[in-house]
Formats: sequence, structure tokens, C-alpha cells
Amino acid sequence: MSDPMQTLHITTHGLGLDFATAKRLADDAADRALDGPICLSWFDRAADRESPAHASECHDACDIPGYIDYAVNRGAELKVVVDRGAYVFCYRPIGEFAG
Repeated sequence: MSDPMQTLHITTHGLGLDFATAKRLADDAADRALDGPICLSWFDRAADRESPAHASECHDACDIPGYIDYAVNRGAELKVVVDRGAYVFCYRPIGEFAG
């Protein structure tokens, strides 16, 4: 399976972002790109954490990380990569969940 999501890259030129700040930047970018974005999954390289937790454990031999696979299979359309993969966030538009 390939990654069909549009990818946006954010570079902060070594500002040393924490997770909360990176998420805020990614949310802002997603808000400009999608109608009502929902973050489905994320990855924090420095902390070696992902959401959903343990999504990549069964993906060791796969070309695509578990957190990406999870998002793609739930309708994600946008991936925001912060500082060359220090943080990655995957979004889908709210779509049919709007009410």
C-alpha cells in the first residue's frame, strides 16, 4: 500500500519545538487545507511515541508506518510533516461526521 495523502512540510529552522507547539502548527496548516480537519494519528520521533499507541508494532517489515496505515484506512487526506519528520500528523476532513 502506498501513502495517498497530500503532504505539507513545515520547517522551523531549528527552533526546537515541543509536541504541543508542533501540533498547533500542524493544526493551523490542516485548517487551511481541509474543511474541519480531524487529527487521526501522529508520530513524535524524539519521544518515540505515536497515536494510536503501538500502531507500528506489527509494521516492522512494511513500507508504511502503522500510524500512517491507520490514518489512510480511516479516510486521511493530509499529512503534515514538521521539521523533516520530527513530528508527523495525519488529518481527514470532518465530512460526514459534521452535524
